[in-house]
Amino acid sequence: MSGAKSTTEVWREKFRARRRTRFVVAFGVLLAGLSTAAVVVLPRLASAMSGMDVSTILIWLAIPVFLVAVVAEFVYLERHGKPYDYRDSATSIAAGVGYQVLNIPWALAELAIFATVSSLVPWHLEGWVAWAVALIGVDFAYYWFHRAHHEIRVFWSVHVVHHSSENFNLTTALRTPWLVVTSLPFLAPLALSGIDGKIIAASYAINLLYQFGIHTEAIGKLWAPIEFVFNTPSHHRVHHGSNTEYLDRNYGGVLIIWDRVFGSFEPEGEQAIYGLTKNVDTYNIAKINAREIVAIWQDVQNAAKFSDKLGFLFRGPGWQPQPT
Repeated sequence: MSGAKSTTEVWREKFRARRRTRFVVAFGVLLAGLSTAAVVVLPRLASAMSGMDVSTILIWLAIPVFLVAVVAEFVYLERHGKPYDYRDSATSIAAGVGYQVLNIPWALAELAIFATVSSLVPWHLEGWVAWAVALIGVDFAYYWFHRAHHEIRVFWSVHVVHHSSENFNLTTALRTPWLVVTSLPFLAPLALSGIDGKIIAASYAINLLYQFGIHTEAIGKLWAPIEFVFNTPSHHRVHHGSNTEYLDRNYGGVLIIWDRVFGSFEPEGEQAIYGLTKNVDTYNIAKINAREIVAIWQDVQNAAKFSDKLGFLFRGPGWQPQPT
């Protein structure tokens, strides 16, 4: 009978379905493991290793995991006949390396600022309570940090680097901007809760590490309760889409519930078109970092009114003054 599938094809489809199921289950196990490590294992490990903070330990642990995951995803995409832009991935990796180098001195300054802010209050949180408050507090702060970096142009000029790739894979997660200081206004208030600055910094690192795994097309939608509570690859594909209905949606870091509460959630529907509404058309990471900053400077210089100059800085991307 024409059009009927052969026994071999049927078995291949079953094998692929089982493999995908195993992949989804493995991702769920990984999420559970990361959560357990964040709250239970890492604090004890940090206290056992004098002179080291959790952020340092996390970075050491993450690098080989990143490499293995990127290679595994590459193999998966190749086997499924999906294109892979090597130059784009190289640009993303270069961005990540630059970020880490520039972040070394800034991380020390940030810890000093957290310590100063924390010293202003007479109370201090310790143990698992401090970690629980920090992990949830950082995720809440990240939501507003992320939203501001989309809705205020001066912040967008930094964050635009991350959205400049027209591809969506694990290396895209590494495409981080080189101006590393803009998270401070959103994280520093957490120190007023009396949490040690190292715990805040480590919680932020955990938040970013989690997000590495959601930059992929290799994983479809997960179990509905997970999709409801957590940020997932499905939700984050929406966030990276330049489709009109996907713009400025799904800002959450680990939890997607903030988007549901504050009205910025959008479920995945049509295929996302990755990149910007006006793409950068370059693999030069220095140019990508400078592009929007230069554009803002030119707009401010050319603005006739002081109010328009402020508008180009603090209104949304694409804002233009009303014609007179």
